[in-house]
Order: sequence, then structure tokens, then C-alpha cells
Amino acid sequence: MRIRFKKWARPELEASKFYIDNPEDKKGKWKEQFKNPEQPLHLELGCGKGQFIATLASSNLNINYIAIDLVDAMLGLAKRNIETVYQEKNLQPDNVYLTRFDIERIPLILDPKDEVERIYINFCNPWPKGKHRKKRLTHTRQLEKYKTFLKPGGEIYFKTDDDDLFRASLGYLEECGFKILEKTFDLHQEPIFENNIETEHEKMFTEQGIKIKALIAKY
Repeated sequence: MRIRFKKWARPELEASKFYIDNPEDKKGKWKEQFKNPEQPLHLELGCGKGQFIATLASSNLNINYIAIDLVDAMLGLAKRNIETVYQEKNLQPDNVYLTRFDIERIPLILDPKDEVERIYINFCNPWPKGKHRKKRLTHTRQLEKYKTFLKPGGEIYFKTDDDDLFRASLGYLEECGFKILEKTFDLHQEPIFENNIETEHEKMFTEQGIKIKALIAKY
């Protein structure tokens, strides 16, 4: 998703207590950053405007979350959305961190000591052209990188509107040794998540009559 530059985003992020600007320094030490380091650690790749992570993290205070994106404007909006949702619930965002990083280089900021137990990937770029498919966040090249820090038995939760990406992702996961626990080609008719949080993209695609594809895979 393209978004206009927001000059306020970088200053607000740098002043935020739940934004980390130097994630490489936290590699292997992410749990130490949280108020309750003993809690499970979950990760969202490509958090966008942050509605999903704001709702998810504020509803599950017994889990710690890292949300990653590459665009300051997106992260600035995510920061504001997290603040709004937590304030509405009279909570402090002690169990969530935002950080800016290129997901293609994610092993530079996470390793086995971080013990990530779940990865969320929601409506990522489908990269339909053959020469670009290695950029997919569910491609085998990326999955092998996630395996370097995903805890054995860890899970990937994935949602998309794109049929080709979904079918290809099922193959990528199996090729990399993941077990498909649940899958659906119509999430709203066949719910596979205990409490599905509808993202901005999900709402838009559903209103257009596009079925949402989803899966849960275990490492």
C-alpha cells in the first residue's frame, strides 16, 4: 500500500516508548525489552496502519508482540492507533513494540534465543510476476529465514485475498517442512481462527465480494 509522507511520523516514533529504532541491537534479547519477559513472543510482519496489532495486543496482555514495517508513515499511524486502542481500554502498551526494518533481512534482528512462537502475515504484496515471486513473505526463501528464529512448534497465521498467492503459499510451507493445520478458501464462511480480527484490507475485499483465504501452519 502506498501512503503519503507524514512529516510528524519520524519525530513521534522516536519519542515513543514502544518504538525501537535500532532492532539489530535487540537480536537475541527481545524478551528483555518487555515488562513481562516470560510471556510468549508473537510477531506481525507488515503491520501497516496497525489496526490489527492494536486490537490483538490489547486483547491479549499475556502475550508480547513485535510489529514490523518499513515505512515511517505506516508506523506512525500504527503508533497512533495503538495509543488510541489502549487508551480506550485504560491500558498501557507494555506488551507491544513497533520497529522499522526490511523483512527480507529479518535474521539480522531475530535469532533462536528470541523464541518467536507465532508469526502473523496479513494481506502481503502478492508479487504476481514470476521474477518477483521470491519477494513474497510466504516464499520458501523467506520461510527458511523465519525458521532461524521461530520456536519448534511455532505457527504462521496467514490471510490473503489473492488465490494464486494462497495456493502457492500452501506449497511453499509444505516444501519447507511446515504442517498445514487449518486452511480455508472462505474465512468468513469457514472460520479457522478462534477470534478473527478483521483488518482494513479484509473489510475492503469482503465488501467487494472477494473471499478471504487463510491458513494456520505449524513448524
